[in-house]
Amino acid sequence: MKLKKASKYLVLALTLGSTVFTSCKSEKAEVEPKKPNVLFVLVDDLGYQDLSVMGSDYYETPNIDKIAKSGTIFTNGYATCTVCSPSRASLLTGQFTARHGITQYEGAQTGQGWKAKNRYTKLLPPDFKQHLDLDALTLPEVFKAGGYSTFFAGKWHLGSKEQHSLPTDHGFDVNQGGNKSGGPNGGYFSPFKNPNLTNLPEEKGMTLSMKLAKETSKFIEKNKDTTFLAYLSFYAVHAPIQTSEEKWKKYRDKAEKMGIDENGFKMERVLPARKHQDNPVYAGLIEQVDEALGTVMQTLRDLDLDKNTIIVFTSDNGGVTSGDNFSTAQLDIRGGKGYQWEGGVRIPYFVYVPWMDQKGSNIDVPVSGTDLFPTLLDLAGLPLEPQAHMDGVSLKPLLEGKTIDERPLFWHYPHYGNQGGEPSSIIRKGNWKLIYYWEDLHSELYNLDSDLMERDDVADSNKELTASLKTELLEWLESMNTQYAEEDPLWDEAARKKRLENHRKQLLPRLEKQRKKMLSPDYKPNKDWWGSQVEK
Repeated sequence: MKLKKASKYLVLALTLGSTVFTSCKSEKAEVEPKKPNVLFVLVDDLGYQDLSVMGSDYYETPNIDKIAKSGTIFTNGYATCTVCSPSRASLLTGQFTARHGITQYEGAQTGQGWKAKNRYTKLLPPDFKQHLDLDALTLPEVFKAGGYSTFFAGKWHLGSKEQHSLPTDHGFDVNQGGNKSGGPNGGYFSPFKNPNLTNLPEEKGMTLSMKLAKETSKFIEKNKDTTFLAYLSFYAVHAPIQTSEEKWKKYRDKAEKMGIDENGFKMERVLPARKHQDNPVYAGLIEQVDEALGTVMQTLRDLDLDKNTIIVFTSDNGGVTSGDNFSTAQLDIRGGKGYQWEGGVRIPYFVYVPWMDQKGSNIDVPVSGTDLFPTLLDLAGLPLEPQAHMDGVSLKPLLEGKTIDERPLFWHYPHYGNQGGEPSSIIRKGNWKLIYYWEDLHSELYNLDSDLMERDDVADSNKELTASLKTELLEWLESMNTQYAEEDPLWDEAARKKRLENHRKQLLPRLEKQRKKMLSPDYKPNKDWWGSQVEK
C-alpha cells in the first residue's frame, strides 16, 4: 500500500514538473499571475432550500448569500449520495460512489447486523468500503504536488487514525478536527470532545463552527504569502442540533410572526417528514455557520486575498426532513437526507471565481460533486487528472458562458437510509430521472422540468424511455462491479408493517409534541443551553 502511494506521488510530481518546465522553457511566455488560492466550504446536511438565497424566508444567511450573489449558482447541483461519507469521498476523488466503493456512511451496519436496532426490512444492506482508499488520488494531493499548502478543518468521516485514513493521510498538511466521527462529539459549544481540536480556556462557550473558522483564518494568515487550499468542512448542521438562547428566541419569535401551523409533520412513505421551515434551534445553528464563514471571508478581505481566492460552497447531502432531528423542510422538492428523491441529493452548489464576471448568474445544467475536483484544477491552472476524477468534468467552460457535453449522472445506494430512504439506484439524463428500487425491481420515472416534486410517476406511460434508462443504469452499475443488497431469509413482513404503523401512531404525535415545546415561549433545553452560556 505504501509503495503504491509513493508511486502515485512520483507520477504526479513528474507530470506537474513537466508542465512547469515547459512553461519556463518558452521564451515568449509572459509572467503568469499568481496561482489562485482556494477556499472549499462544505456544510453537513444543509438542504437545497436551507439558505435565504435559495428561497427560504425563515433562515438568514447573509454571508453565504454574498458568495452566491457574487459567483455562480448551479441550480441543478447534486451530491453523489443521500448520506455523508459517500459524497464526501466523491468530492475528494471525483468519482461516483459505485466506483470508489463507499456507498454508505462510515460505521453503518450491514448484513444481519443491520437488524440490531429493530429494523424490519426486506433486504440486507451489502458490505462497503469503510474508509477512503489510500491509493486514491485526491484533490488535496494534486494541489499539494502543485505547490499549494493544504489545510483541513472539521468533519472528515472517511476513516480513522488506526486505518491510516485521516486528512493528513490524503494530502492535507494540517488537520483541525477531522476524525472518524460523523457528528459533533461533545456538542456544538466549547469545550469540545474532539481529539484533533485544542480547547482553550478563553474559548469556552464558543461555537464549534466559529472554532473551525478561527483555525481556518489562522492558517490563511500564516500562508498569506504562499498559495493555499483551505477545506472548511463544518460539522453543522448535523444532529444533534444546538444553538444559543439568543438565536433560538430570534427564530422562535420569527416563526410566530410568520404563523405557526397546528400540524408540523406529515407522513412520507416510511417516516414522518417536517412540513415547514419553523425549527428555531436549527435556524440558529445555520446562522452560526453563516457568522463563522463570514469571519473567514473577512480574513480574506483584510489580507487582500479575496481578489485571488476561488470559493466553493456546497453540502454533502440534502437537508434532514425525516430522521435524526427532523430539522427542516425542503419547500419545492420532495424528501430530504437519506431519501432517493431530489431532497436527498439536490444541494446548494456555488462557485465564485473573483476574476470572472458572474454576479450571481444561474446555470441550470445538471452537475455533480464529482465535477469540483477537475473544475478547481482547471481554474488553478493545474493539469487535469482524468485517470483519477473519472466521473467528473471541468465546469470552467460553463463558468465562461460556454457549454459542456450532456451526460448522465448516476447514484447507487443499496442501503436503507435512517431517514426513510430505500435501496435504489438512479440515473438522471436531461430532464428525466429514473429511480430503480432493489426491493421489488420496479422503476419510477419523473420529468424534473415539469414535476420537481416527483409526485407524477410516468414510467407506465413512457415504457420505451423507462426501459432505455433502466438498461443504461444497470449496464453502468455492472461495469462498476459494485455491491447489491440481498433478500433477508428471515424477513418478517408483519413485523415491518407493525413498525410502520408505530411511526404513524406513536412517532408522529411525539414529534408534534416536541415541536410545540421547542416553539413555546418558555422552552429551555437544559440549564446552560448546551454549554453556550458561560459564567463571567
